[in-house]
Amino acid sequence: MQGAALFLVLLGAMSGSEALHLIHLPATSNVTENALPETSVHKFSVKLSASLSPVISGFPLIINSNPLTEAFRVNWLSDTDFEVVTTGKEQLDFETGPKIFDLQIYIKDDVGATDLQVLTVQVTDVNEPPQFLGNLAKGQDLYIVEGANPGFIYQVEAFDPEDTSRNIPLSYALVSTTKNFRMSADGNFFSTTEFDFEAGHNSHDLIVEVRDSQGLRASTSLQVNIVNINDETPRFTSPTRVYVIPEELGPGTIVANVTAEDPDDQGFTSFLLYSITTVNSYFMINQLTGTIQVARRLDRDAGKLRQNPTISLEVLVKDRPFGGQENRMQITFQVADINDNPATCTTFTFSILVPERAAKGTSLLDLNTVCFDGDSEAPYSQFNFTTPSGVGSSSRFLQDPAGSGKIVLIGDLDYENPSNLAAGNKYTVAIQVQDVAPPYYKNNIYLYVLTSPENEFPLLFDGLPYVFNVSEISPAGTRVGQVRASDKDFPQSSILYSISTGGASLQYPNIFWINPKMGELRLVTKVDYETTPIYILRIQATNGEDTSSATVTVNILDENDEKPICIPNSYFLAIPVDLKVGTNIQNFKLTCTDRDSSPRSFRYSIGPGNVNSHFTFSPNAGSNVTRLLLATPFDYTGGLDTSWDYNLLIYITDDNLLSSRKKAEALVETGTVTLSISVIPHPTTIVTTAPRPRITYQILKKNIYSPSAWYVPFVITLGSILLLGLLVSLIILLAKAIHTHCPCKTGKHKKPLVKKGAKMKSTKGEVVVETIQMSTVFDGEAIDPVTGAKYEFNSKTGARRWKDPLPEMPKWRESGPQGAALSRAVSAEGTRPLRSTDKEGDGLSGQAQAEAAGPGFRSQDGKPGIPKNRTLSSTSSPKLHPGI
Repeated sequence: MQGAALFLVLLGAMSGSEALHLIHLPATSNVTENALPETSVHKFSVKLSASLSPVISGFPLIINSNPLTEAFRVNWLSDTDFEVVTTGKEQLDFETGPKIFDLQIYIKDDVGATDLQVLTVQVTDVNEPPQFLGNLAKGQDLYIVEGANPGFIYQVEAFDPEDTSRNIPLSYALVSTTKNFRMSADGNFFSTTEFDFEAGHNSHDLIVEVRDSQGLRASTSLQVNIVNINDETPRFTSPTRVYVIPEELGPGTIVANVTAEDPDDQGFTSFLLYSITTVNSYFMINQLTGTIQVARRLDRDAGKLRQNPTISLEVLVKDRPFGGQENRMQITFQVADINDNPATCTTFTFSILVPERAAKGTSLLDLNTVCFDGDSEAPYSQFNFTTPSGVGSSSRFLQDPAGSGKIVLIGDLDYENPSNLAAGNKYTVAIQVQDVAPPYYKNNIYLYVLTSPENEFPLLFDGLPYVFNVSEISPAGTRVGQVRASDKDFPQSSILYSISTGGASLQYPNIFWINPKMGELRLVTKVDYETTPIYILRIQATNGEDTSSATVTVNILDENDEKPICIPNSYFLAIPVDLKVGTNIQNFKLTCTDRDSSPRSFRYSIGPGNVNSHFTFSPNAGSNVTRLLLATPFDYTGGLDTSWDYNLLIYITDDNLLSSRKKAEALVETGTVTLSISVIPHPTTIVTTAPRPRITYQILKKNIYSPSAWYVPFVITLGSILLLGLLVSLIILLAKAIHTHCPCKTGKHKKPLVKKGAKMKSTKGEVVVETIQMSTVFDGEAIDPVTGAKYEFNSKTGARRWKDPLPEMPKWRESGPQGAALSRAVSAEGTRPLRSTDKEGDGLSGQAQAEAAGPGFRSQDGKPGIPKNRTLSSTSSPKLHPGI
């Protein structure tokens, strides 16, 4: 209520100073429970606002209720008078529903002025009459079986809506006067007599009344029905007991009608149930009408009916499915034979295979052994045969004697006979088998006589001998040729071809394939004239009876399909930058061969990689041997050349002997050779007062130890300790041996070499240490033109080493001042070792080369190099040529 008042104040503030308001509200009104629809609850009026604007249609209205309900609405009485009435949508029940409703009534006029007031509706209690429970309120049907003893029938129940706890008793009574029934005050309904259905009075209508403590009453109707019971035995009314019926009646055909009646149903429709108690599969009875119908085929000529055509049945009639009264009767059916089976045979189509050389008069078939008539009695079971007929069969086959069904051969069946070939060596003979009694049923019999051929002629190959030619460049699947074999015997049998021998190589067990049906010979893989120019095959043909063989010669036609092959196929060359034009580079030559081309057919060309055309081959065509020449000099100083490494792709083509027109048509093959050429720059000598640089090697070690491999460092440590102990013991033994056999002598000849070195160092004014990191990776390989031995070099640092141990070389005698200088250089440095062992194992160490080169030595690009006038040879290594 407080919320509604607050909402009303707000609406008044919104609508202005002269507000629209409701009269006679708020208020409280009463309404009785179970009030009818449109019952008036409360009337009220409205005072219009100062503008006298009318109320909008549809207002006032109930916008909310507590509790929510649709039991009330507002009706217009006039423009300013209204009334709250009941709707009837919800029943107002004082005992079970809410007793108070707060209705919020809202009104609004045309100018928007509004008002809201609350109407409180109280539901008042009224005394209501008793009510019967369930369907009893609308009346109840009760049933009593005739002959039942008098006694309790039914309990009538009602309740008082005012008595929610149902503690106040109600009073029951029969309004109708009857001597057959009575009712107690507490609602027990009894019968007072025994009822007989056949005597009449099968239904009784009664009125039952109930009262509450204040005298309000209610009533309902009871209809008591007497139920008839079955107490009479049915009796049969149909007189026939024996029925004669023909065989082959269709299923569902009515053959008898059994009728009966029930005395209990006098004057009413009788509902009796019929059934056949005898087990049988031929008849069935309609359980409602008693008509007997055929359930399955009645064949007098088969099964039990052929031996005994009599069928006896017992028919049972009942007036109830279960219990009740019943009666039984015997009936008999006699099944009579008819001519319903035509003469028939186990099969009506016969295929007879007769050899082509069979003699005349040969018996082919006796139809009496396979034909019969299924009828059980004569004359229906007798039959005969008609005269054979058929195109071309009258001169070859005959029935002897006539009508006997015995077929004999009277003509010629030679398979190769043209007249027989025209007939396809297959003959159709038609004969009819028919009854001798009406209605003369007939059946057609067809004899298909097939002539069986005999093998009289051999299987032979046609068109011998077989010689085929195929190009060696033909792909797999190419047709080579076709063989064919034939047999004069008819019919022509399917011939299968196969390769029995030949057509194999070490690489391919089957080079040829033959179509087993067509005899077409094809390639399985490519063939090679240079490997096998001729193949001899043995082809076998068979038709299931005969087998024949033929020799096939396959000539392989030579084609230019081999690429030139050169030695070496790939090579690495290192040349000095100042090599003279026209020089055969390191005496390099290519020797090429081609199994299907002349040595004069080769043509040489250099593909990508020949920058500035520095290299060429001589001769460039017409020979299988050619040499690599330097065509143009290198120019790194002028900037023309920038690359020190060349990768050349050499093309060797076998079309030198072909004209320009034939080159476009002929098959040309091209081989390739890969050359890698590295240009070695000039070494440069730089004079400096700094001492020779010391080389510092930086070794990167990576710990790849895994904690799970704990035993690895243990084993290594233990082995190292054992090895160190062994080494110490050997040194001790060696020292003892030296001390025993070579006592040390002190004197003037004992001059330590380090002293001399120290003296040399003392002459220098200043010591400059330069650290040079040299790569120990040798990424190039070349041949020494003097010794012919291979050596490896580092393309960045110029370091070199022999690739393989060299044999002892002869001492070269140098002439001229340059040679003498070289000799002196070797003599002067002979006491200084130039060989050392680096981390890689063998070869020239970077330190020894740097010392041999002299202090401050660099190449043109600033890298450590080897001076021209110094040699890398030592007491254990041969000298390298100065030009390298």
